[in-house]
Amino acid sequence: MSILDHVGLTVSDYARAKDFYSRALEPLGIKLLKEYGPVGGFGRGQKPELWVSQGPSSYQTPAQIASITPIHVALSAASRADVDAFYKAALAAGARDFGAPGLRPIYHANYYGAFVLDFDGHNVEAVCHGA
Repeated sequence: MSILDHVGLTVSDYARAKDFYSRALEPLGIKLLKEYGPVGGFGRGQKPELWVSQGPSSYQTPAQIASITPIHVALSAASRADVDAFYKAALAAGARDFGAPGLRPIYHANYYGAFVLDFDGHNVEAVCHGA
């Protein structure tokens, strides 16, 4: 069982982020599952695990949201081909390259990942741990 139940990203423009994540995550089988105003939950199956929202959230002050601090999110991919497809889809949706698909043996021998930066600078990765 994963130690994380879900993760939330604050974005500056929900409509743009919703479009980006819908397109970029589709190759990973991840889609928009729930939406509440400027808040969307993405996941596989029935449970949203990645929430994207335009801030401020209830726990953020306007001063805290004035400058979005980018975070890193790594999403699991079933295959290396899915990592490649994510990378291609994310770039087509407007992401900036932050690391083309490939092996990252510094992590382990079969670590295959790709990294992109979304419109707010969040580092979004797709990773496959299999050969």
